[in-house]
Amino acid sequence: MQFGVNIPNYGAEATPEALVRWTVRLEKAGFHYAMVSDHVVLTPDVSRLFPAPFYDPFVTLSLLAGRTERIGLGTTCAILPYRHPVLTARMAANIDRFCGGRFVLGVAAGWAASEFAVLGAPYRQRGAVSDEYLAAIRACWEQDVASFEGRHVSFRRLHTGPRPVRQPGPPVWVGGHSGGALRRAVRYGDAWHPTSVTRDWLLHVGVPALRRTAEQERRPVPALCPRIKLRVTPRPLGGDRLLGEGTLDQIHEDLAVLRDLGAAVVILDPTYPAEPRRKGRTDRDIEVLEKLTTDVIDLDAGTVR
Repeated sequence: MQFGVNIPNYGAEATPEALVRWTVRLEKAGFHYAMVSDHVVLTPDVSRLFPAPFYDPFVTLSLLAGRTERIGLGTTCAILPYRHPVLTARMAANIDRFCGGRFVLGVAAGWAASEFAVLGAPYRQRGAVSDEYLAAIRACWEQDVASFEGRHVSFRRLHTGPRPVRQPGPPVWVGGHSGGALRRAVRYGDAWHPTSVTRDWLLHVGVPALRRTAEQERRPVPALCPRIKLRVTPRPLGGDRLLGEGTLDQIHEDLAVLRDLGAAVVILDPTYPAEPRRKGRTDRDIEVLEKLTTDVIDLDAGTVR
């Protein structure tokens, strides 16, 4: 099992220097992935959770590609309907080239209706658009001259170079918890990338539904690569807590459950949108991650201690 971190690419402490510092420290510590999130338009409902400045994930990862050597770099999650799939395919392939094949494209259909409205993207059709866009992205990655015919996007004989380092393309992690998202993960993804879920939901609803969907689609079950919260509390949390929240013992139990489920990668998310990222927050987050690597996870062995 590998481990990564969702780096906050937004808020008062987000600067180019801070983003590089985060990623370099994670790489030196032995983490396997550094990932960043996506918003394009900071409407009031979005900015309450993700305040400006918000650095674009693809531009940010281009910066980080040149400042790192080993750590995987990815999006968690790029919102598919916000960008033309040819553009997404090209940016992803470029970054994969810049970092020598370390890029992961994490994607989702999105949630902020106001953001869709500003961009002129079809909110009610976002699931169908996402499916088609993923198929178009893969066509661009897999062919030097690509054509695609669909309801939401069509193109003919596009020269697609540079193609990604890895063929047939970088790993695609598909986020979302709905039935449509699970079908998308099975049909188009290399991994399912659920975020902010409880242990009971994942064990008794999410994973069984993923397996049923794969059986119905007659396709392999995609890898499990969840993103979980990282919020250490002095006392145990009860009730319907999210995976990754609670004492170090509770977080240890959560990671052991994910290990037993066969999770390939776990992305730790120290960002809490409800809490402003005031001065000093980044240092505290990094201290928590370092404590975790001392007491809970063994990055070299890729396991829970």
